[in-house]
Amino acid sequence: MKQRIKKLMASVHDDEAVLISSYPNIFYYSGFTSPDAYLLLTHDKKYIITDSRYFIQARREAPDMELYDISKGVYELIKKIPETNIGYEEEHLTVSRYKKLKKKLAGKQELVKMQKSINAPRRIKDKHETEKIKAAQSIGDMAFSHILNFIRPGISEAQVALELEFYMRSHGAKALSFDTICASGVRSAMPHGTASDKIIKKGDILTLDFGCVYKGYCSDMTRTVAIGSISDTEREVYGIVSEAQKRALKSIKPGVKCSYVDSVARKYITDAGYGKNFGHGLGHSVGIEIHEMPSLSPKCNDTVKKGHILTVEPGIYIDGHFGVRIEDLVSVGDDGIVNLTDSEKELIIV
Repeated sequence: MKQRIKKLMASVHDDEAVLISSYPNIFYYSGFTSPDAYLLLTHDKKYIITDSRYFIQARREAPDMELYDISKGVYELIKKIPETNIGYEEEHLTVSRYKKLKKKLAGKQELVKMQKSINAPRRIKDKHETEKIKAAQSIGDMAFSHILNFIRPGISEAQVALELEFYMRSHGAKALSFDTICASGVRSAMPHGTASDKIIKKGDILTLDFGCVYKGYCSDMTRTVAIGSISDTEREVYGIVSEAQKRALKSIKPGVKCSYVDSVARKYITDAGYGKNFGHGLGHSVGIEIHEMPSLSPKCNDTVKKGHILTVEPGIYIDGHFGVRIEDLVSVGDDGIVNLTDSEKELIIV
């Protein structure tokens, strides 16, 4: 944590302090796991501002931080520090809190937008972060192996999702990365089709997109399976998505543009006649939050760097019929990637 704070403060001016209000960044810079707090960083001091209910927890999780009771007033503490500019998270701080803070400071200290500087270090995952994400993904892989023996015609999507979630929580996950997507039959054409009461039937395509949180870090994976049988068209589409993903995975290495990686998969799908059926970006970064930057999308001109952890998830969705998506979670190394997802990607019929 000390090195993270040191790196952040090296990017701000001597007369600037940083007020952090979002949970992901509070956790990243301090290790404190409560969202009911602020983090105030100066060039000499590091404060966790929270109420007394969390003091014991804060001392254990962030022993290097000074504790400040929030009942004394966030503004009163800010007024006491010598810095004249206060960097804040403009993407998180509400308008009402911003106005109140500005009024309390009464022009003695100026508020400066600093979201990009605060978020920037999180893009590159260090060894310890990567290990936690890998462990989270391992739980996901085990959950997928388990669910293949659970899925059968006659049960609902909601039952499948609940079983997945229970398995992950009972095997070390702290929480879910996001609401589990479990969409069968025509509902599989919904890229974000969260589990419903629909009964899974023989002949359905079933898409499962899920992940879990382990020691503060997320995993994410998608697999599409067939229930009992599969049509020739469905098999063809599955093959196209699979090949598009393989090509995209091979293209990822430090220095290439994120938009280029997206274009590799998108061109293959388009050339196969399904370009209009692939509407979302190819992937995104994963870390403390399930969606981080950079993204693998047509509009992202950032370059891939060593330490990025990215999803690669092409899909084809045919409204009224079915959809297919395959997603892996990968870590970018010196010359290419390490795939953190071990689950089978060949077509599975259960």
